[in-house]
Amino acid sequence: MSRGLLLRFENLLQLRGACLQLRALSSRKVCGAQWKPVQLSAHPVGSLLLHPQLWPKHRLTSAASSQCRHLATKEETKKKKKKAPLTRGEVEIRQKMTVEELAQAMGKDIDHIYEALLYTDINLDSVEPDSILNEDHIKMIVQKSGMKYKSAKLKEEKERQNTDAVKRPPADPAVLTPRPPVVTILGHVDHGKTTLLDSLRKTQVASMEAGGITQHIGAFIVHMPSGEKITFLDTPGHAAFSAMRARGTNVTDIVILVVAAEDGVMQQTIESIQHAKNAGVPLILAINKCDKPEADPERVKKELLAHDVVCEEFGGDVQAVNISALKGENLMVLAEATVALAEMLELKADATGLVEGTIIESRKDKGKGPLTTAIIQRGTLRKGCVLVAGKTWAKVRFLFDENGKAVDSASPGIPVEIMGWKESPSAGDEILEVESEQRAQEVVAWRTYVEQQERMKKDLEVIEAKQKEHRLEYEKQQQKLAHLTWRQRKAALYKANKHLMFSRPKERAEMDENTLSLIVKGDVDGSVEAILNILDSYDCEDECKLEIVYFGMGDITENDISLAEAFNGVIFGFSVKANESIKKLADKKGIKIKLHNIIYKLIEDLKDELNSRLPPTVVESTIGEASVLDTFSVTAGKTRIPVAGCRVHKGLLDRKMKFKLIRNRDVIWKGCLSSLKHHKDDVQVIKTGMDCGLSLDKNLEFSIGDEIICYEEKEVQQTTSWDPGF
Repeated sequence: MSRGLLLRFENLLQLRGACLQLRALSSRKVCGAQWKPVQLSAHPVGSLLLHPQLWPKHRLTSAASSQCRHLATKEETKKKKKKAPLTRGEVEIRQKMTVEELAQAMGKDIDHIYEALLYTDINLDSVEPDSILNEDHIKMIVQKSGMKYKSAKLKEEKERQNTDAVKRPPADPAVLTPRPPVVTILGHVDHGKTTLLDSLRKTQVASMEAGGITQHIGAFIVHMPSGEKITFLDTPGHAAFSAMRARGTNVTDIVILVVAAEDGVMQQTIESIQHAKNAGVPLILAINKCDKPEADPERVKKELLAHDVVCEEFGGDVQAVNISALKGENLMVLAEATVALAEMLELKADATGLVEGTIIESRKDKGKGPLTTAIIQRGTLRKGCVLVAGKTWAKVRFLFDENGKAVDSASPGIPVEIMGWKESPSAGDEILEVESEQRAQEVVAWRTYVEQQERMKKDLEVIEAKQKEHRLEYEKQQQKLAHLTWRQRKAALYKANKHLMFSRPKERAEMDENTLSLIVKGDVDGSVEAILNILDSYDCEDECKLEIVYFGMGDITENDISLAEAFNGVIFGFSVKANESIKKLADKKGIKIKLHNIIYKLIEDLKDELNSRLPPTVVESTIGEASVLDTFSVTAGKTRIPVAGCRVHKGLLDRKMKFKLIRNRDVIWKGCLSSLKHHKDDVQVIKTGMDCGLSLDKNLEFSIGDEIICYEEKEVQQTTSWDPGF
């Protein structure tokens, strides 16, 4: 019996080998591969089977495999090269694995991964086989499956070398030379700062400013009769320009605090004092408008005592000068006080070597490109110098003074306008000279890389915070469906959320209607910065969302129109222009362009635009009131209709209007009247003091003492509750 089984097994093996050879032959004809006949073993299978004593296991295996041998292509050879096997129950993981890859690494099906994901805060509705999993979730899935994980070896990324430009070490005192003092004029809005500087320069700067308010920093040199030079920075006093005032004090040596004699200490006066203290800069008090009858300089000095500004006459170290900027009174006394304080400070700088400075303001000129106003603090700036500021660089093509006249060089303490920037740097950026253009590009590349790394880190923190925020809510939702499989759970969630799928277009339309998209353009970087700082204080997202699509410097362009059209936005321009072709294009596409020269008018216009986006509210206006004195009913066919006998005690009842029934101060019905009668006559209006009978459009029983209110609904435009602070 056993011998017959062995013979049958031998025949089956031979038949299988022949089939495999035929398949290999057909494969050769199709693929063009070279085929060789199989060489049989020296010990045929039959002899092995007939003699059980010659049945070594390895010989039998080799004989059987020889019958199955066929062509091995290059692809099959590669597949045979397998990695070293992992320990049983160990999974090799790496970052950013997909659901499918993790299932293959674990030797499980995808359903198993979905079941394990129930213990995470991931929404299974959004998970697909190619979805990327977080490393923490991957580790948790492996552990929940009773397995261990092993991190795959990653190629270590080489640490990028720091190629940033840095300041030079302090200069040798022997090479230091005297430089002009940099003086910043600070104070409250409209206290006469620009008029003071105008009188010193003998020019008409204030008359050129929109509304008499300084909109951005002006840097000028004032030549004294004695030969000294003073560099003045005129900063805005408006509440919106706090950052620009702070920037002015950071590059200054002396602060002149201008206070109007009739107004005294105001909000921006206190802020200016704080900026000077933070920068450690000495103060000179200029009490302006002393020529007015209501002027009271002594009151100003006493008010400043509360803010630790002690004048010399009260035992302090702050010089106080009474002036009239408009009439030019005591201006030379103020200038001499400034020169005297500068001599005490012994201001010196190194005028040799690589240039260092600070950007006071930047703007875009249509013909000259990006321009920056800067104060040189070290070295001497000349044409051809290669500068780096922020994430941009420049090869200096031209230098201009405050009057727009070209100059060849600028030494420490001198304000200068620089032309040649690749892009506009930000106001407040530090200027450093480098050796070559290639070196400048290396510095910019490094700074861009550092910013990208910081942004990625912040984005990751935001993502993790959002995940933690929704984790508890997600787990509560999943607990209700914990007894179902993931397929049943997905079907249940689909049924529960099916109605939302059809409401999405409507929700999208409502969202777009309740969102104001802005494109902000300004003449200089500081103006745009001030507007953005104001917009940052917007805290009424529940009323209307405010989104800044784009901001920048320069006049309105076609690109701005395209952006506004794409986002259904509004363009706000500050001290910029829009030519006729741009205006016609905007009118054609229905885009609003709002241009302003005074910042508080721009903000008022913005608030009006926000108000227009808010849905109107319905306000009820009471027309008349009546009391129910008696109740009875009438029969119309087979229907019993309750009727109230009323007397009007205020206003009138108009049948065309809406009514409400009030009982015990609760509104129990709103609607229209089905009938209104005076005695037996149908009427439209019942006036004060008259009796009437009325019935409602709803079968509702009346009670003696009920109040009937006749009212009119009016739509009233809402106004935003946002307070920008001025």
